[in-house]
Amino acid sequence: QVQLRESGGGSVQAGGSLRLSCAASGYTISSTCMGWFRQTPGKEREGVARIYTGSGSTYYADSVKGRFTVFHDKAKNTVYLQMNSLTPEDTAMYYCALVTCGTWSARVAWGQGTQVAVSS
Repeated sequence: QVQLRESGGGSVQAGGSLRLSCAASGYTISSTCMGWFRQTPGKEREGVARIYTGSGSTYYADSVKGRFTVFHDKAKNTVYLQMNSLTPEDTAMYYCALVTCGTWSARVAWGQGTQVAVSS
């Protein structure tokens, strides 16, 4: 059974950077569609970045395009989200998930997430 564990969140000032990690266990994510999502209180969870780990093909929400980069480390069975030029609007709990390719539809139960807080 696949388990995903997010880490790397924290508090930064606007303009700063963070790198989030999504470590998988119980499943090899070498040819898998993975997604990063975020959620703030009272709002629906939104997808921000996707990757097909087989080819490295990526897709980004308009709100993060040009600032966030999603990539995969096969040896570590981990997907990362590099977040640059952060703004207070990026403050949220961030989650990763296996997704149906080409969609934001998660295929497994959500992990505990990692909190990102950006101050102005």
